[in-house]
Amino acid sequence: MSSAEVADNSVDPPAKKRKLNTGEAHSNNSAMANNGARVEDEIDESLYSRQLYVLGHDAMRRMASSDVLISGLGGLGVEIAKNVILGGVKSVTLHDDKNCTVADLSSQFYLSETVIGQNRALTSCEQLSELNHYVPTTAYTGPLTEDFLRKFRVVVLTGASWAEQERVAAFTHANNIALVIADTRGLFSQVFCDFGPEFTVLDVNGENPVSAMIAAITQDYEAVVTCLDDTRHGLEDGDYVTFSEVQGMTELNGCEPRKIKVLGPYTFSIGDTTNFSKYIRGGIVTQVKMPKKINFKPLSESFKQPEFLISDFAKFEYPQQLHLAFAALHKFQAGEGRLPKPWNDEDVAKFKLYVKTVLEDGLYKDEDFEVNTELLETFCKISSGDLNPMNAAIGGVVAQEVMKACSGKFHPLVQWLYLDAIECLPKDHSTLTEENCKPVGSRYDGQVAVFGREFQKKLGQLKYFIVGAGAIGCELLKNFAMIGVGADGGQITVTDMDLIEKSNLNRQFLFRPYDVQKPKSSTAANVIKRMNPAVNVLAQENRVCPETESVYNDAFFEALDGVANALDNVDARIYMDRRCVYYRKPLLESGTLGTKGNTQVVVPFLTESYSSSQDPPEKSIPICTLKNFPNAIEHTLQWARDEFEGLFRQAAEHAAQYLQDPNFLDRCLKLPGTQPLDAIESVRNAINERPHSFDDCVIWARHHWENQYANQIKQLLYNFPAKQLTTSGAPFWSGPKRCPSPLAFDPNDELHVDYIVAAANLRATVYGIPSCVDRENIAKLAASIQVPKFSPKSGVKIAVSDAQLQQNNDEMDQDRVKNMIAELPSPSKLGSLKITPLEFEKDDDTNFHMDFIVAASNLRATNYKITPADRHRSKLIAGKIIPAIATTTSVVAGLVCLELYKLAQGFNKLEVFKNGFVNLALPFFGFSEPIAPSTNTYNENKWTLWDRFEVKGEITLQQFLDHFKNEHKLEITMLSQGVCMLYSFFMPKAKRLERLNLPMSEVVTKVSKKKLEPHVNALVFELCCNDDDGNDVEVPYVKYTLP
Repeated sequence: MSSAEVADNSVDPPAKKRKLNTGEAHSNNSAMANNGARVEDEIDESLYSRQLYVLGHDAMRRMASSDVLISGLGGLGVEIAKNVILGGVKSVTLHDDKNCTVADLSSQFYLSETVIGQNRALTSCEQLSELNHYVPTTAYTGPLTEDFLRKFRVVVLTGASWAEQERVAAFTHANNIALVIADTRGLFSQVFCDFGPEFTVLDVNGENPVSAMIAAITQDYEAVVTCLDDTRHGLEDGDYVTFSEVQGMTELNGCEPRKIKVLGPYTFSIGDTTNFSKYIRGGIVTQVKMPKKINFKPLSESFKQPEFLISDFAKFEYPQQLHLAFAALHKFQAGEGRLPKPWNDEDVAKFKLYVKTVLEDGLYKDEDFEVNTELLETFCKISSGDLNPMNAAIGGVVAQEVMKACSGKFHPLVQWLYLDAIECLPKDHSTLTEENCKPVGSRYDGQVAVFGREFQKKLGQLKYFIVGAGAIGCELLKNFAMIGVGADGGQITVTDMDLIEKSNLNRQFLFRPYDVQKPKSSTAANVIKRMNPAVNVLAQENRVCPETESVYNDAFFEALDGVANALDNVDARIYMDRRCVYYRKPLLESGTLGTKGNTQVVVPFLTESYSSSQDPPEKSIPICTLKNFPNAIEHTLQWARDEFEGLFRQAAEHAAQYLQDPNFLDRCLKLPGTQPLDAIESVRNAINERPHSFDDCVIWARHHWENQYANQIKQLLYNFPAKQLTTSGAPFWSGPKRCPSPLAFDPNDELHVDYIVAAANLRATVYGIPSCVDRENIAKLAASIQVPKFSPKSGVKIAVSDAQLQQNNDEMDQDRVKNMIAELPSPSKLGSLKITPLEFEKDDDTNFHMDFIVAASNLRATNYKITPADRHRSKLIAGKIIPAIATTTSVVAGLVCLELYKLAQGFNKLEVFKNGFVNLALPFFGFSEPIAPSTNTYNENKWTLWDRFEVKGEITLQQFLDHFKNEHKLEITMLSQGVCMLYSFFMPKAKRLERLNLPMSEVVTKVSKKKLEPHVNALVFELCCNDDDGNDVEVPYVKYTLP
């Protein structure tokens, strides 16, 4: 489809026919070839980039041909609609026959007091349609007739009566239309899915196919494949695999997928290979994703024989009970014409009769079932509640199910999910009276129905700090505003230093295209003020780090009730975690990775902190693998990134410093190992070989191409010929070592020219030379350049392992360094020469950065016969992009705010708090109690990370040492503050004596050579101590409060 074509959609009004492309094509297209990418004309990658890494192009295309109906535009319906529209389906129709009431304002963030009495779908439609101009969004207020339903691929019902659910469900099942039914009632929720009698899942989990290198394959009836022992194969029983690059048993190469049985972490069986040739060596095994067919039961049948997804194994019996409770509630509504009144005992008695009716109608008749009376009574009492956090969480879940129905990507929910957060209620219900919880015409009535009016006042008085206004930050801000945090004397402070980018719009739903390049924090704050005008929100644009501790100081933190992190990196999370531990403030932590999400609640003195447990560090690629022995596209992409950094940032940085800093050479010579040689050589080359025109840049790029993709490979093969054997007689080029072959430059090869164009333009940018995108002329010039003939040299050392590389790097040629310095012209002779280092930026398609990375990586992949990667995948790997989707963000932000309810009530029992992990692709939900902080002991005193020693008022170092000796029976052997060692038992005596009589603050300023900032009211000291028996003991830190 060309960018001018329009998608025909029978549901769209004629004026809203939909263009499927922004027309913002890659602006270097005239200069750059496709770099191995498929031309995805119909998907705007600049908008959907992070979601594309979750779903893929094929799934997104299937979604873009699916029309979706969402019925019921209350708090849950609007959450579902928001996420589905952001996801990028063909069209969304919003259906509702109800008018807005003040009760809707509890959680429907696109309604306001000015639209009370108007239809909910009509009044929400305009704001929802602004979320994604690729998704035509229309409102419909008529009945859901069969002719109308027939137009849709997916139908979602929220807030529908049981009779309506049964009627619609019978029709959708018979017509192969996917149906999702969802409801939230206070702290309880229900989701039902029916995607038809024969639904095909194309990718069950969305994980990348596993691949491994082969060491051996037996010739047997149940042949065993053994993988190289450097990594586990990662396959599971029942997986399907195919093979490539196998030598000897070539029949396996490109074979039909074979089912495997796992025998161990490095072995699996593949069936009969007795008729195949004998295995010689090599080969790669790759997992094949196989489609899975699911037979969904219709609602009428599934209701009687429900299949539940367990969301919390601590509540294993709850789904059965809640299945009954929701059915009884439907009967109550049908019989009484309303929902039960909050915390009303008369309605509880009526509700129990309806429960009895449902059981008498045959539910669970063949099972040993016992009603959990207490649970069902609580359900009835809060069933009229409408809680934004529960709607946010379930809205994310349901929207993901809609996307599954449209795309066949990920495993659907089969078929019922019941998720509750009953532990948000206090154990003592005495304050939760009918009088305290009845509706009074307030926007918070839906929340008051569950928790009472006193709790609503507490929420309004809270002072919270939200760190980050990105995807999770937007959701948290919306949730905080809707539940009334900071709306009655309190305050929300939000900080984010970033500006809005186009790629943010796909999941940071508070922003619009016209907000691009505006600050995130203030833009988000203005939007939530419209959602709830009473909310008091202060927006800032500061980074949280030691440099801003004058802003986020003692007074700021001590006034807070808690912190909610919405950060995108571990370092900032750890920093905020340490601040919360120091100030003893609760922390709400969350994060997402594609369809995976996690939440953690940190409660002072009750739980461990975020930093108490961390993921293992990422496995790094050995340098030798990158330099000479790559075997995967990840290796060539990292090599290309290193090339970019070396050629266009580091060398340029060194040269710029040489021009500006007269002490640069002196500093260089003090660097360890061979670093001085490398730095000075890069300066000499950057200055002495600087280009004076764009043609010079092309000539440099052509010579560099020859060196990287021909000469270096020829030298490597000279050192290690293709048929070389190791000392044990095995082929050198085997296993993970792939034998390369040099390339010959071809001006007609798009990839070769891509590299020249990108490299020449980047070099031109460094030196301030105007760029050129005339691809034809650049190719002609490159073809005309005569490159010197290369002859491999003997005596060149090439390390086979990182250990060898280290040995080779130990010595530096001092004479060579002196000669290079002598060759450097002095900065004064270089006139107005300006050299600008380039900072890698993956999301700007006009800057040639990704063009260079893709071309450089794929050329090297060609050298080593590695399958190249298209631009989209290359950007993911080289740019270290975190895949993201709005649905997961919505879920984790909802779960976080359920924990906020508990913190705001002052709960102090570990078992009521929940850390959550979700994977919407599977789908999987796991909740666990937070871990208690680990306990340490000194002199029979127990302590955790939340404890510390407090010393107030200025004392000398000697008095400080004596204080710990006398008061705590601890002999301080070492004392530090930050990175400064203030005292140690091995310190020279004169230095020790000099410091002992100084006040502690003076010791700190003397050693650190820095003045104490005016905002510093206390110092933190770390101690190493011996106890009375002379044993080294771990002790808490010291908070030393200045007078």
